[in-house]
Amino acid sequence: MSEILRTVGSYEIKDTDVDAFISSLSQEQQMYREIPQFREQVADKLVEISLFALDGEASNLEAEEEYIQAMTTARRDILSQLAMARLLKGIEVTDEEAKAFYEENKNHFAKGPSASAKHILVDSEERANEIKSEIEAGTKSFEDAAREYSSCPSSQKGGSLGTFGRGQMVKEFDEAVFGGEIGKVLGPVKTQFGYHIIFIDERNEGEIPDYEVVKGSVKTELLGRKQQEKYDNRLSELKSKYFVK
Repeated sequence: MSEILRTVGSYEIKDTDVDAFISSLSQEQQMYREIPQFREQVADKLVEISLFALDGEASNLEAEEEYIQAMTTARRDILSQLAMARLLKGIEVTDEEAKAFYEENKNHFAKGPSASAKHILVDSEERANEIKSEIEAGTKSFEDAAREYSSCPSSQKGGSLGTFGRGQMVKEFDEAVFGGEIGKVLGPVKTQFGYHIIFIDERNEGEIPDYEVVKGSVKTELLGRKQQEKYDNRLSELKSKYFVK
């Protein structure tokens, strides 16, 4: 049973009202939902809203065209939301449906090729070749050279770019990483950013994960499709019944 927290004229402010108001706030603010002081602040805000509502009643604003139009719009929106919620309520995806959907759409859940690499970025081809020679001669490690010479922020991590997928980097860099020899100093490779010396640590070809690994994603996508189909079918029925061009 809802607890009445405040009474303002004809308005009762309940704990459920506080919960509803908090749900309309940003995700960051919703984090404080259970903190008593925050709930008190929300209740006080609802008191302010109620006081102005009483002021509006006393001024007979309900007879104003602006109020009437706003209520008409609000009624339409609320009825629409409730009707859609009722339409989609109860739609579920069974394990059997999800497994069958996965088997028919395995490529959709495939992981594309990825690689992990590091690089050194400089502004001239000549400088890039000089640094490459140092590394190949063993004068400096790739990581130390990146820290000393590279203009990319990744220099702080020895040039490491971590793991990335095919197509995430600029074309020339992408082609070098996904077509070059692993474990060898490559380049210079020219891009719009300058000249790169590249070292590929690892490269993985695309793969199709096992069903159990992507089960949650499969169910979520199939549920969305079932809901969309139900929505589209009902919308078509309603257009035929009510819509006049």
